[in-house]
Amino acid sequence: MKHLVKTATAGFDEKQDVLVTVEPISAGIEVELTSKVMRQYGKHIEELIINTVKEQGFDGVKVICDDKAAWDYAIKARVMGALERGSQE
Repeated sequence: MKHLVKTATAGFDEKQDVLVTVEPISAGIEVELTSKVMRQYGKHIEELIINTVKEQGFDGVKVICDDKAAWDYAIKARVMGALERGSQE
């Protein structure tokens, strides 16, 4: 399992994008999601984030996501980018 060494961010706080921040925690995967489309797609977005973190082989990650109606591929790319940045010294 990979672990984060620092807090990192990816994305932008703009329309149809997502700002993702990852922080190291002791264990597990936590998601803190804010979204304009929370009622319709909140559960799906949370599952997408959790699955992306697991696919990348990480544990002990808190993901803070401020979604502005981004597409799935953008959310996944931003999570992956933040994980990559957070795992580097």
